Amino acid sequence: MLKVSNVQLNSLAEELGFEAGDNITHINGYEVVDILDYLYAEGQTEFNFTVLTKDGESVELEIEKDEEEPIGLTFVDDGLKIRTCKNNCIFCFVRQMPKGMRESLYVKDDDYRQSFLCGNFVTLTNVSDEEIDRIIRLNLSPLYISVQAMNGEVRKMMLNNPNANKIDSQLKRLSDAGIEIHAQIVLVKGVNDEKELDFSIDKLYSYKGVKTVAVVPCGITKYRDGLYPIEDLTVEYAKKIIKQVNQANLRNKGNLVSLADEFYFKSKTQLPPFESYGEFWQVENGVGMSVKFEKSVDEIIAIAEKPLLERGKYLTFTGTSSYEFITRICKKVENACEGVEIKVVAIENKFFGSTVNCTGLLVGRDVINALKEFAGQYDSLLVPNPCLMQFENIFLDDITFNDLEKELKMKVVRAVMDN
Repeated sequence: MLKVSNVQLNSLAEELGFEAGDNITHINGYEVVDILDYLYAEGQTEFNFTVLTKDGESVELEIEKDEEEPIGLTFVDDGLKIRTCKNNCIFCFVRQMPKGMRESLYVKDDDYRQSFLCGNFVTLTNVSDEEIDRIIRLNLSPLYISVQAMNGEVRKMMLNNPNANKIDSQLKRLSDAGIEIHAQIVLVKGVNDEKELDFSIDKLYSYKGVKTVAVVPCGITKYRDGLYPIEDLTVEYAKKIIKQVNQANLRNKGNLVSLADEFYFKSKTQLPPFESYGEFWQVENGVGMSVKFEKSVDEIIAIAEKPLLERGKYLTFTGTSSYEFITRICKKVENACEGVEIKVVAIENKFFGSTVNCTGLLVGRDVINALKEFAGQYDSLLVPNPCLMQFENIFLDDITFNDLEKELKMKVVRAVMDN
């Protein structure tokens, strides 16, 4: 249930007689689980509330309102405490992290509500049939779902969870009910690739609700002692997977499945065209991120009324995987800005290990150690946005911009490039 903390003045809720301390226990006869029940009702024109007043009286309210009219309530708690993951995946990145990092980095979330609200990937292994009903009833769409394999036995092995073999029936129910699905397959060589990958792709094509499928490599850190042996992505393997996915899309006469940029960087294969990624639903999954970034740079350069950067010498960095790509982008910026020089440094990830080569997982201490030789030689350090917390200039290891400025003796700027 939801306990009222405040009633907005002159609102529908005030007109209905709500007071702080009242509890909404049911909506349209369904028990209230969290704020999503309330938000769904708020978007409707007719619904019923069962209210347990602060005085202990149970009251039924039949409500009619305009679709856009807010009800006017806030609550003590939204009921959205994160549901954690019960799987023990063979590729789990959290289990490959060293101790001593900030506590939030060790939270293994697997919450369908956060999938709807924030785009987090979930496995559905901790979701009951009744909760599938709730997802459908509240139209919690789209959802981001970690499929890994459509062969139930393979999926059980990968997730180490006996409930993992229900994915076929779960996806069918959601799809048939109109829930849009963005799926991912974390690829593990020798487990869910080859014929299993073909089977999974063909099966996912059969669901009308599946709108995109991302095939991504699993992250492998140096902290894998005692864990399932997983081979790193090689040049030849990346080429093989690109060919297999292209053939699968041709076979199914569509463009449903996309690969993470890492496959193209590893194999030194040209990235697909911008148009092939549609609405870039999986850009946060490293799918199409590079071409979207380049498109933004090109468009900003084309319409900019003043140079993107003031005259000066700039230093920036990238993971080893995208060095050539970022160097090319920086050359475009240099050509568009008179008197601008940008040096790009590829930084090896010492913290997680060299097998982790994406920019977003570089930690501040590695950045400092790699760039110390350039201390005081440049006007500014441009820090790639993916390395930092969403709303704070802090790296994964809690290194701040102040730390960088102190040790590298130059101004530090968050590099955000988006039109």
